[in-house]
Amino acid sequence: MTPYLQLIALLEMSLSCAIVLIILLQKLSSKEIPFAIRALAVLLLVNLFFWPLGMSLELPLSAYVRGVTGELSIVTMLLLWSSVLPSAKNIPSGFKVSVAVIAIVFYPLALGLGMLDPYAWGYGSIGLLIATIFFAVVCGLAGWTKGVWILSFAIIAWATHWHESSNLWDYLLDPFLAIWTLLAIPNAIYQKRRERAQSGYLFRAG
Repeated sequence: MTPYLQLIALLEMSLSCAIVLIILLQKLSSKEIPFAIRALAVLLLVNLFFWPLGMSLELPLSAYVRGVTGELSIVTMLLLWSSVLPSAKNIPSGFKVSVAVIAIVFYPLALGLGMLDPYAWGYGSIGLLIATIFFAVVCGLAGWTKGVWILSFAIIAWATHWHESSNLWDYLLDPFLAIWTLLAIPNAIYQKRRERAQSGYLFRAG
């Protein structure tokens, strides 16, 4: 891995770690944290994760995190980074369900369950590229413009070898995105049922 790519990887992981901490802090806070404070906190945390702290740590904190998690996909990073913007909106349920279904099918097969290996399609397969473009078009038709941009950036990053991997799957999907969608779906169902229950209680006679 060239020093240039390694620097990019550390910057990406530093920013991702910083945003994850901000999201967790917001979850624990009873009030909405102003965007200016969130932006300042992200800037400080990025520097904390990116620069070596000395003492017993020879590498930046982000390097140790990356050693455990590996590189995040472009889709995961952009979804994560955009979640703290003031204009951030909820991610459509259709996208979550689609990713969850793909992950449920993809990972067992990629790990050797069966004769089919979909991971191999990521090495220059025109079929997977066309499927990704089609999925981006569907996102656009559904009105989720951000999804179109995210998938477009993922394809561009893969085409330009932005990360070390040359497999398109590594730019589109990772275990963290898969786990998040699998957990988000039942949570969304629970929230909708809770809202319906509360609505029914408010309009109950008497």
